[in-house]
Amino acid sequence: MEGGDPVKRKRKMAGVQDSLEIKFRLIDGSDIGPKSFPAATSVATLKESILSQWPKEKENAPRTVKDVKIISGGKILENNRTVGECRNALCDVPGGITTMHVVVSQPPQEKEKKVTSNLKQNKCACVIL
Repeated sequence: MEGGDPVKRKRKMAGVQDSLEIKFRLIDGSDIGPKSFPAATSVATLKESILSQWPKEKENAPRTVKDVKIISGGKILENNRTVGECRNALCDVPGGITTMHVVVSQPPQEKEKKVTSNLKQNKCACVIL
C-alpha cells in the first residue's frame, strides 16, 4: 500500500490540480494575468489580487472588494468559497488557463445621481388638439 495522505492520493488519481492558472477578463476585453492560485485561495483573495493589479489607466476602477464580482461558468462566485470549491463551476481544463470575468459595480450614490439626472432630461410634453 502506498504511503502518504489518502486525500492527496485520491486527488492525484482523479487528476485534480492543487493550483489553477487564472486570468481575469475585464469589461473592455483586456486581461489581468494569468497568475497561478492555490486551490485553497478564497474568492475574496482573488478580488484583492484584482484590486492590486487593476490597470491605473482604466476608468471605473473598483474601490473595494465589495465593488468586484467574479463570474465563472455563468455563476457569480461567493467571497467565502475557495477556488477548489468553485472548481466545478469553473469548467477548467487540466493544465489550461481558466478565464474569469470581472464586473465592477458602481457605488450606489453614483447610480442615484445618474437616475435622477436622467429623469430630469427625459421630460416630454403631450399636446392634444
